[in-house]
Amino acid sequence: MRIHIIGTGLLGASLGLALSAQKYQVSLEDTSPTAQQLAADLGAGTVASEAPDAEDPQIVVIATPPDVAAHTIATALATYPNATVTDVASVKTSLLESVRELVERSDLDRYIGCHPMAGREKSGAIAARSDLFTARPWVICSDEDTPQDRLGEIVAMAEATGSSVIHLDPRIHDAAVAKVSHVPQVIASLVASQLRHAPLEEVALAGQGLRDVTRIAASDPRLWTQILAGNSEEIRSVLLDLRTELDEVITALELGPGSTGALARAIALGNEGHERIPGKHGQAPTKYAVVTILVPDTPGTLATLFKDIGDLNINVEDFRMDHAPGQKLGIVDVSVVPATQQELEIGLLSKGWQIPESAIEKEGIA
Repeated sequence: MRIHIIGTGLLGASLGLALSAQKYQVSLEDTSPTAQQLAADLGAGTVASEAPDAEDPQIVVIATPPDVAAHTIATALATYPNATVTDVASVKTSLLESVRELVERSDLDRYIGCHPMAGREKSGAIAARSDLFTARPWVICSDEDTPQDRLGEIVAMAEATGSSVIHLDPRIHDAAVAKVSHVPQVIASLVASQLRHAPLEEVALAGQGLRDVTRIAASDPRLWTQILAGNSEEIRSVLLDLRTELDEVITALELGPGSTGALARAIALGNEGHERIPGKHGQAPTKYAVVTILVPDTPGTLATLFKDIGDLNINVEDFRMDHAPGQKLGIVDVSVVPATQQELEIGLLSKGWQIPESAIEKEGIA
């Protein structure tokens, strides 16, 4: 299949890398000659002017910034009259409405909106990865008028990247990403902004919780301004609900009558929402036991730890690592099925690993 990608930033270049690895013929185009050449040099495809079949692609993927996507889609539909045109923008309703105003109804049947739910806090082709879409949802927004052969092409392309295809109405998609992507970005940025003038000794106390909350705060302001503006109605609705709950917490912190109940309720409601987040591989959420191991910050230590866990024939369900302030020591949290927690702790202790306050020590087993 011949794929032409317009826009060679993070998503466009990553898509090119993924498809090229699957032996697709990929041609690249960007308004920046340097950007398209960089993507080509990284292996994302061939610059369009050097690709023999670039003038007759089967699929054209628009991976430009959101504020120019509609016009780029319209131009692609006119330039490539036989191709199916898609995009990777994170907002679908307003984009579809803009495209409708720019093209003929007959051409609109060749446009199928998409949104691969993948990204990084870094931008540009230099941050591209061939596995960026692996095991990630790839939303396709088609309707009953979409030709099935064209829809099949888009599904095949998406699945070739390792994504899991999901079909959604554009408005449902935009309501969903407001909650699971766009508002989290706003909140992460607002929390991180509170650190701008904090004394260094305060910031030095930062733990994994702050890093988890603010990781995506390093995102590209230009791109996110366009995303937030494009999905403003849905994002504003969620933020208004959030503001109501935040005001309740602020009032409760005055410590008047009923304040502790209000604070506890806010945390409990968060527990309820957290429990609805899908678990591994999109399965139902599962509660795991967490085993904490103190790990020296030396080369090869993590590899040894995971080998020792593997030798115990125990599967690691999740993993995260923090660093002890002022010490060359890592604090590793390994999540496992609860039934294997005791076995893991006994096994690791026997291999010399340090496990602070392990369950077996508390119970007097070791």
